[in-house]
Amino acid sequence: MDAVFKALADSSRRELLDRLRAGNGQTLNELCARLDMTRQAVSKHLAVLEEANLVATVKRGREKLHYLNPVPIHEIGERWIGKFEHSRLQALSDMKKALESRDD
Repeated sequence: MDAVFKALADSSRRELLDRLRAGNGQTLNELCARLDMTRQAVSKHLAVLEEANLVATVKRGREKLHYLNPVPIHEIGERWIGKFEHSRLQALSDMKKALESRDD
């Protein structure tokens, strides 16, 4: 998980993930479009994202397509956010039951 947090800590890498979420299966050239970064910088950021398993690649001929892998982000949500969410949902459920029983 450390690699995922490290990868997500950089705003440029989050921008790349957002671009892949909007349109999965992009080439390096497509990802570089409209970015104020060199091609080499984008490649380095993609390497960090691949290392964290946030991006998967598939070769198609001479092109390399990049795909978002949302599983590590989901695992963070389950591990870190899900625990807090459960108690809040239980509190809301308890409040609903209490209010409904008061109305009866």
